[in-house]
Amino acid sequence: MSDDLSAVANFLYEAGTLKQTKRTGWWMAGVRDPESVAEHSWRTSLIASIIAKLEGADPARAAFLAVWHDTGETRTGDVNHLGKKYTDGEADPRAIAADQVTGMPEALARAVTGLIGEYEARESPEAVCARDADKLECMIQGIEYRARGYENAQRWIDNSRGRIVTKSGQALADAVLETGSLDWLRTALGETKR
Repeated sequence: MSDDLSAVANFLYEAGTLKQTKRTGWWMAGVRDPESVAEHSWRTSLIASIIAKLEGADPARAAFLAVWHDTGETRTGDVNHLGKKYTDGEADPRAIAADQVTGMPEALARAVTGLIGEYEARESPEAVCARDADKLECMIQGIEYRARGYENAQRWIDNSRGRIVTKSGQALADAVLETGSLDWLRTALGETKR
C-alpha cells in the first residue's frame, strides 16, 4: 500500500476519545456516571441492524451508519439539546467529518464523508433505520437508568419513543416498554416472569 496512513492512525486515536466522552444530557436527569458516546454507538449499531432487517432494508449498511453517527463528537463533545440553544447553531456533522478525514486516502475520505452525509440526510431506508436506532437506544438507556433510581430519565424515555418513525422501530419500542430490563436474565436462568 503506497498511501500514507498516518492521518488514519490519527483518526483512530481521535475516535478512541469517544470511549471517555460522556453523554451529557443524562447529567440533567441526575445520572452521575452516564454512558459514553462509544457505548451508545455500539448498541445503536446493533439496534439499527435489527430495525433494518425488520424493515426490509440492508442491516449491515444501517449498522455501519449507526456506528459512525456520533464520530463528530470527538470535536464538539456531546452537546445536549439545552446546550445547543446557546450556540450559533448545531455544528454540521458533515463539515466535522470533512475535517476529520483530511489527509486520508481519497477513497477512504469519500467513504467516511459519504456515510455521515447519508446519515444526516435521512433519505435512505438504512439512514432512517439508523436514526430510529439512535432514539430507541436512548429510550432503552433511559429505562435502565430509571430502573437504577433515576426517575428523571422518564423524560428521555418519552421523548425518544415519540421520535421513532419506522413501523418496526415503533413496534420494537413498544415491546421494550413492556419488557423489564432484567427479563432477559430471568429467561436465561429459566425463571418465570414476575
